[in-house]
Amino acid sequence: MKKYVITIGRQYGAGAHEISEKLSKRLGISYYDKELLKQSAKDSGIDERLFKFYDEKPTKSFLYALSTEGFPMAFSNTENLQDKIFNYQYSTIQKLADKESCIIVGRCADYILKDYENLLTVFLHADYEYRLNRVINLYGVSAKESKDRINQNDKKRAQFHNFHSPDKWGGGETYDLNINVSRLGIDETVELIAKYAELKFTD
Repeated sequence: MKKYVITIGRQYGAGAHEISEKLSKRLGISYYDKELLKQSAKDSGIDERLFKFYDEKPTKSFLYALSTEGFPMAFSNTENLQDKIFNYQYSTIQKLADKESCIIVGRCADYILKDYENLLTVFLHADYEYRLNRVINLYGVSAKESKDRINQNDKKRAQFHNFHSPDKWGGGETYDLNINVSRLGIDETVELIAKYAELKFTD
């Protein structure tokens, strides 16, 4: 197979992390989720905590970050930090795509790599009750907290994606594959994406 990249957008609680991990083993390629933050911090020389603070967050509240997270005031005279963080992450995603076949989770990678020749874009969603129960079981939280996490994270991810991309987060016409994980299950979803990639990228 030729060198390629799979990007995965996802609703919170749909199982994207587990699916990406299994898919990377199935295809023999690396996957990047939170690892992107560490790599972007390394590339830029900026405190990794700032990448974590702004991770998929469409906020301009840099002063809030300073006051609540205790970041060095040396950053306070810089240009809009959120834009710098996104641009460094943008660059890291492009470097990874140029270097190797890989899976990239979230971070607007589908838009960042929109002109990349060998790209497969995937969006994972699931029925609300499936996600609700998955979050409860995975994290040991109450039903109320599970609902709060789902609603807050979905809102954050949609706003982040729609802020940086003209395409609608989760929109059916935006992605090569838009999969309801609760209908197929984790393993079958992995197999579907793998088979699609093999068909699309095999010479």
